[in-house]
Amino acid sequence: MIPFNKPYMTGKEMHYIYDAVYSGKISGNGKYTVKCQNFFQSKYSFGRCLLTSSCTDALEMAAILLDIKAGDEVIIPAFTFVSSANAFVLRGAKIVFCDSRKDHPGMDEDLIASLISPKTKAIVVVHYAGVACNMDKVMEIAEQHALYVVEDAAQAIDSFYYSKKDNRQKALGSIGHLAAFSFHETKNIISGEGGMLVINDVQFEKRAEIIWEKGTNRSSFYRGEVDKYGWVDIGSSFLPSDIIAAFLWAQLENLEVIQQKRISIWNNYYEKFQALTTQFDLPIIPNYASNNGHMFYFSCPSIVYRDELLKTLKAKNIWAVFHYLSLENSPYYSNLHDGRTLPNSKRYSETLVRLPFFFELDEAKISHIIDALTKISLNLHDTSHY
Repeated sequence: MIPFNKPYMTGKEMHYIYDAVYSGKISGNGKYTVKCQNFFQSKYSFGRCLLTSSCTDALEMAAILLDIKAGDEVIIPAFTFVSSANAFVLRGAKIVFCDSRKDHPGMDEDLIASLISPKTKAIVVVHYAGVACNMDKVMEIAEQHALYVVEDAAQAIDSFYYSKKDNRQKALGSIGHLAAFSFHETKNIISGEGGMLVINDVQFEKRAEIIWEKGTNRSSFYRGEVDKYGWVDIGSSFLPSDIIAAFLWAQLENLEVIQQKRISIWNNYYEKFQALTTQFDLPIIPNYASNNGHMFYFSCPSIVYRDELLKTLKAKNIWAVFHYLSLENSPYYSNLHDGRTLPNSKRYSETLVRLPFFFELDEAKISHIIDALTKISLNLHDTSHY
């Protein structure tokens, strides 16, 4: 079986974990946590960075920082993972779903303004497949309506947006007021589980650290800024162990190598797919976005076609998968949705396929996958009901 994902190890992970364990400090906010946080702040011009146990934790911290309350509305793409919405639902927010673009699974920026009401508090953008939303447009809308922007950059490590407004390239995660990253084992840079909150608006920095430390001013105490620490706000145990950070540090040291390889794999897929463009819709990279090689996906003509394709690939020992189910139709939230139809999100839910994608995927395996897809697609297109 060619797996969908295979975690990549650089070779230094166990060395740094050993070092962390024998340093005598393996709880949160240790040596490797600080090294990772400083790396992101320096390399990508992020604001304050705080490692978390998951991207979900980072999004939950964002919801607390924005003081989301019952009755507030938050605009979120329908085609996303449940954490993008759940973090704000936990604070009592009503989710207002935005449809996908016709040419990309990411949210349609042209629809955002029509979804704003007096109750709207924030816009959550998801950089699907590591491809940037049109952030100039999003930030302009947010400024006009005094709204906060949270970048769900779970898939967007080392990905960039070219801002015409500022005439420069910006790292995804550095543009919104807050941003959240994932280091889950399916991402480019991994620590098994893990995430990070980026605080680009300085007004949130001090409180973020308190929320991160279970609602205490413990970090200030260890810096000698206060003579004792106590419970000063709400919060939770959002810090990861320094063992997780040690694993992550080994990955970050090899970021450029990992990224070069993943982008090469993406380009290889894209080049070999050119013979299949009449059957499938390939991913689009807008001229304002970079490609970080997070995933390779395409869209099928129908759900019946997609399901048959996945079943046949599996029979040929190739593990391809579909992705999200549009959240407005989910069992939990369908009765809370405002009833709008979101045709593009529905279409991607029914037709999108993700191919195996991992560091050690070689050209021979990619050619094998493409050959299998070619034969399957010819058979399916000969069957009229697809």
